[in-house]
Amino acid sequence: MNDTLTRHAQAKIDGLAALSLDRRLKPTHRLDGVWVERAGRRLMSFSCNDYLSLSHHPAVKAAAKSAIETFGAGAGASRLVSGDHPLFEVLETRLAALKGAEAACVFGSGYLANLGVIPTLVGPGDLVIVDELAHACIWAGARLSGAEVVGFRHNDVDDLATRLEAARAPSRHALIATDGVFSMDGDVAPLDQLSVLARRHDAWLMVDDAHGLGVVGGGGGSAQLFPRARIDLQMGTLSKAIGGYGAYVCATRPVIDFIKMRARTLVYTTGLPPACVAAALAALDVMEAEPARVAAPLRQAQRFTARLALPEAQSAVVAVVLGKAETALAASADLESKGFLVAAIRPPTVPPGTARLRVAFCAGHPDEAVDRLAAAIRPWLAA
Repeated sequence: MNDTLTRHAQAKIDGLAALSLDRRLKPTHRLDGVWVERAGRRLMSFSCNDYLSLSHHPAVKAAAKSAIETFGAGAGASRLVSGDHPLFEVLETRLAALKGAEAACVFGSGYLANLGVIPTLVGPGDLVIVDELAHACIWAGARLSGAEVVGFRHNDVDDLATRLEAARAPSRHALIATDGVFSMDGDVAPLDQLSVLARRHDAWLMVDDAHGLGVVGGGGGSAQLFPRARIDLQMGTLSKAIGGYGAYVCATRPVIDFIKMRARTLVYTTGLPPACVAAALAALDVMEAEPARVAAPLRQAQRFTARLALPEAQSAVVAVVLGKAETALAASADLESKGFLVAAIRPPTVPPGTARLRVAFCAGHPDEAVDRLAAAIRPWLAA
């Protein structure tokens, strides 16, 4: 055993604990779309990204089971070696049509997608400009690319314009990267204005719509809110509203063909299990057949913000910012004692001084539960 490594790790843990920033995994059994069991207690979860409550939908589960029985548990290899099951093409065609694109490429996860796509398309001599609150995997992919990486103030179009003016000219290619719906704040990027700037400066626009697909824009995602916006790369996941696992990126056919040839997180990793692909296809069927289900998460989020006189929710995610990490932890524990699971989000996931409760709404949440949760959180807003 390497004692210096152990001491190093323990010192880091102790330092995080002193700041109320240590994190521990807690065994939690998801019972259905909204109920979980933790430490022998049933809790209604408002911390899950299963926005359409599809992970436990009978049709989705049946599709996954059937795929396992027919095709086995795994893909067997990288998609380029022997793992490209015909179901992948079916799913990619469906996703491209949903996003209004020519083609799509499915990845193993959202992190793998962003970590693979960005370095495939840009590199040294190029520029990547990223919203400061964009997901960590966008920042990781940008830095891995070797391009110059510049941040701009969250959803601040003027700041983005200033930074493009300063940095675009010497760069060969430029990529603007942002979330469509921001996972920790729930707000929506001004994609119409970002698109205008991208065209003006000959930059490509990449949008991570992990938390928009199935929830906003009638289910089509954040791009549907801005029909005139030109978005070059539409990325999203199959693990949020779709209820399973995996991710995708949509673009023109040549762009997707090139990504499939060169993205290291696709080329050098095993393909998504066929059961995940089949489950995603079944989830898309449910989503298209049940518009009321698609509308429910945003409706419940807006019910919640109205009860607490917060700015109207733009997505299924509402941030209740409390400031200090210990305050957010105390509020989360208080809600758990009242039968709710609401995660406390602390730095470095969010900026210092903005620890919060991240409240996520799902199609399965009843109105009365939303109202009870709002009543339970109200005293913390007044504290």
